[in-house]
Amino acid sequence: MTNDIAAGSPTSDTPSPVGEYIGDPALRAEWDQRYADRTQLWSGRPNGALVAEATGLTPGRVLDVGCGEGADAVWLARTGWDVTALEVSGVALERAAGHAHDAGLTVHWVHAALTEAALPPASFDLVSAQYPALLRTPDAAAERALLAAVAPGGVLLFVHHAGVDARQAQENGFDPADYVWPSTVAELLDDDWEVEVDEQRPRVAPDGGAGAHHTDDLVLRVRRLR
Repeated sequence: MTNDIAAGSPTSDTPSPVGEYIGDPALRAEWDQRYADRTQLWSGRPNGALVAEATGLTPGRVLDVGCGEGADAVWLARTGWDVTALEVSGVALERAAGHAHDAGLTVHWVHAALTEAALPPASFDLVSAQYPALLRTPDAAAERALLAAVAPGGVLLFVHHAGVDARQAQENGFDPADYVWPSTVAELLDDDWEVEVDEQRPRVAPDGGAGAHHTDDLVLRVRRLR
């Protein structure tokens, strides 16, 4: 993975991508605080599972769900994709836009929660969700939003951490059962979808950054047939 973004703050002349936020203000505030507590939260490198799975795809329109500080969005744009990057944190979006600007790349930024974003349906050749913190709801709104965004012939790539210790997570105030996982997305698939990858594999983990201690991935790659 050679297309790393520079560490630290982007240049000060970067146009701000942060417009009116669409979503739960408390969720935005929570993630803004997490990013504001550190000058850089993630490694600055694209996620290994995304690089492995997207390298063989023909670039088209891609939706980067929960783009964070923009490493995946920058890598995708560099490799020829037309990138729409969605994020709830305005702090993260500012950093992501700065990295894209410094690299001379164009990314379409969306400051919204996935379920509130009013994305054009069935319009993305790739929807990438790398370790997203998507809350589950009784109507499976987040899972359905992910699937609805994929164009016919397109791919949803959903990657999350394997081997999460539920008891330890709950002791830290995090219940894995509250969140969307590859398995909850797979439960909604019908004959309009083909499962191309559904497996646990060793993670190609970047050095440093939050979450670097996770060693294995759950990888779900599904293609919309019609």
